[in-house]
Amino acid sequence: MSQHKKGGMILGKDLDAGLDKPLEIVRGLKGVKYAFYLDRDTLNKMKAEEDTVRAMGNITVDNQGFNQALKREAVICIVKDPRFRPPPEPTVILEGANGNLLGEEVFPFTMHKYDGRKDVVWMGDGFVCFLGVDAGGSEQFVMPPVSFPELNESNGCKDVISCSPAPTTDRNMRLDYGLEDDSRYASVLVAFNRIK
Repeated sequence: MSQHKKGGMILGKDLDAGLDKPLEIVRGLKGVKYAFYLDRDTLNKMKAEEDTVRAMGNITVDNQGFNQALKREAVICIVKDPRFRPPPEPTVILEGANGNLLGEEVFPFTMHKYDGRKDVVWMGDGFVCFLGVDAGGSEQFVMPPVSFPELNESNGCKDVISCSPAPTTDRNMRLDYGLEDDSRYASVLVAFNRIK
């Protein structure tokens, strides 16, 4: 992992503040460039940006993972490179107004589930839409909370979830922290409550 500028200080923000077991674990993961706790002011700015996000075609985006992360005691931001492990489940799904699953993110390790199927349409190489599923009048992209098994009760964490901020939210947050705006990196937020 890269060292932070001036011993953990970037634009006056101490990225080593609150160094503890969860942060130590996260910083030790392959592909982590930076990992630090986000304060409530930063999270509130991120929430304001998330509330404006729309997908192509003006489709609503409901970042449920981010909204649930705001309800946790602690939120660690991981700025990661492509070596970071893939998420254990989809980070984005397409859902109808009636709750029906219309599409989902696909990973190299889940592509086999869709090989040869006639009831899916590939939207690029990382997303499928399911044919013939009733949308109930409209659709929205949902970014659900995703598990993060590295943090758990054995290391003092409970109610652990991870999520991805929208690209604009991610970019703004990284620029606020004085981190480079480099498309090779993306952020994952890991939120949890501490076991007392």
